[in-house]
Amino acid sequence: MKRNVILLATAIAAIGSCNEADTSKTPPTNDSSQVKTSTADNKYVNQPLVTHIYTADPSAHVFNGRIYVYPSHDTATGTPENDNGDHFNMMDYHILSMDSVGGKVTDHGVALHIKDIPWAGRQLWAPDAAFANGTYYLYFPVKDKKDVFHIGVATSKTPEGPFKAEKEPIKGSYSIDPCVFKDDNGSYYMYFGGIWGGQLQRWNNNKYDSAAQLRKPAELAILPRVAKLSADMKSFAEPVKEIKIIDSTGKLYKEKDNDKRFFEASWMHKYNGKYYFSYSTGDTHNINYAIGDSPYGPFTYKGLLLAPVEGWTNHHSIIEKDGKWYLFYHDIQLSGKTHLRNVKVTELKYNADGSIQTVHSQK
Repeated sequence: MKRNVILLATAIAAIGSCNEADTSKTPPTNDSSQVKTSTADNKYVNQPLVTHIYTADPSAHVFNGRIYVYPSHDTATGTPENDNGDHFNMMDYHILSMDSVGGKVTDHGVALHIKDIPWAGRQLWAPDAAFANGTYYLYFPVKDKKDVFHIGVATSKTPEGPFKAEKEPIKGSYSIDPCVFKDDNGSYYMYFGGIWGGQLQRWNNNKYDSAAQLRKPAELAILPRVAKLSADMKSFAEPVKEIKIIDSTGKLYKEKDNDKRFFEASWMHKYNGKYYFSYSTGDTHNINYAIGDSPYGPFTYKGLLLAPVEGWTNHHSIIEKDGKWYLFYHDIQLSGKTHLRNVKVTELKYNADGSIQTVHSQK
């Protein structure tokens, strides 16, 4: 995001060190020569997980005791920049994995390419993954051939892929940034949506209107979406619902409250029986969090989870591994360019009352 950031009070040395990627199984990429391989910059609390390609929007999960990260793969396509994000013209996904935070990171190569998605047009944006039915599912947003974002699904028998895409997007899906959350009872929910280039403003009551506009400052802010997944993990079990993010008095935020209202990058995790919905505010560059008692919300705003990073966007995920919690995110340390980002990780800490200590990514 555009604003620079401040400092992180605590960080562990293993996270702060730059991890070297095992690329023995990784085919050459068309942007590798442009990636700065030196990360010797002391102003950053944490260093990129990999430096041989550009990565962003990390959705992290623990599968079979190993951490798998499902990021976007940024490349220098030369597409002009605009507010709709056309310069984020990603073509494929590379999946990263590691035994533990601070350990060696493996790039498993191309897991899914846009040319192998039958209905895809352009812009393969931030993905997520889940495991069920003995199968790994990769969920991804991409514009169809009419330039409308929908969410697709691909499957594999291994967490690193390669993945095979379904022939059509998930029926009833739209917009961007899928996050798939497994609740304690085994139910799976997909959270999604993003305004501006993510096109969420074009969808009202789950109907598409190409002429729909962004909300005016005094109007209620556009809300994120959720739907329970069917047992096959390839369809919605119910109509898509809006998620309410409210203040301490129970009121919804307005568009002018753009340091707190939803923009994109949904993530859901559970801590001490509570549901934590976190998200990006986009043009004000915060990652905020809100807490609720149901996977459907409402979620009461609690505070700033991650202060603005270097670069325009931010997109995060949260996991627990070996008794510690970790926050994955991205910035632009390697390139200095908004559309060429790099994934990082840091420890996440909770206070006794369940609130989260704000993370700052620069010293």
